[in-house]
Amino acid sequence: MDVVALLGIGLLTGVTTVLFGFGGGFVAVPVVVWADAALGGDAMRVATATSALVMVVNAGFATAVTPRRVLATLRGSRALLLLLAVGAAVGALATRLAPADLVRWAFVGYIALTIVDLLLRPGFLRPPARVEAADGAPRPMPAVLGAPVGAVAAFLGVGGSVMTVPALRRAGHTMRVATTLANPLTLAIALPATVVSLAGATVTTAADAHRHLVGLVDPLSAAALLLGALPVIAVLRRRPPRIPDRLYAWAYIGLLAVVAVAMLLAG
Repeated sequence: MDVVALLGIGLLTGVTTVLFGFGGGFVAVPVVVWADAALGGDAMRVATATSALVMVVNAGFATAVTPRRVLATLRGSRALLLLLAVGAAVGALATRLAPADLVRWAFVGYIALTIVDLLLRPGFLRPPARVEAADGAPRPMPAVLGAPVGAVAAFLGVGGSVMTVPALRRAGHTMRVATTLANPLTLAIALPATVVSLAGATVTTAADAHRHLVGLVDPLSAAALLLGALPVIAVLRRRPPRIPDRLYAWAYIGLLAVVAVAMLLAG
């Protein structure tokens, strides 16, 4: 029954990957916490690790089928991508060492603060004029934000889109472009986080006998989520729905609220 539910949630992660740039991780964390609840305190560590693997595949696939003219916006962002990766490796290591309850409450707290920020600080619901670099190309995101964004994203298992989409939005991008660009940025975060997670020590509680973990990753949950997500990503990338920009921004905030509630219920 867990597998059937995970397949269904996988469909949702495919939708959130394309429409919101989440790569599936933001939705996957509370779901895997629920699926691996028998692991007790280790469930959150397994959830963030499994989330990273799901994001690597989802974000990688979504990036591969993104039009090159859109990806060209990231030209010259090599330093940003490198710092995102370095920060992600540090964040993934910190997750292995931090108390599980700290990670869980930090996840919920960060979402809550993000919702408040998006509602109260100007620039998200109604973006400013596009900020451009000296060469006239639209500026994607300051490179200096790479390390902290990568570290926090990997620590919480959220993939970075919770930070990158608002940053891109405030740089003047539409929601469609901001969420699309979030996928390659998420890939830069999720890849090193997954490597660290796969190399992590497997949890050893008696309750995990029914789960065959690879490092800290639950491959069964990851496979079920991906099986549901990938076909949806392929379809929606070919035929993306047309959503008014302001409604799109409100839907993003609404999804954050739903995920926060889901994490509270999963615990």
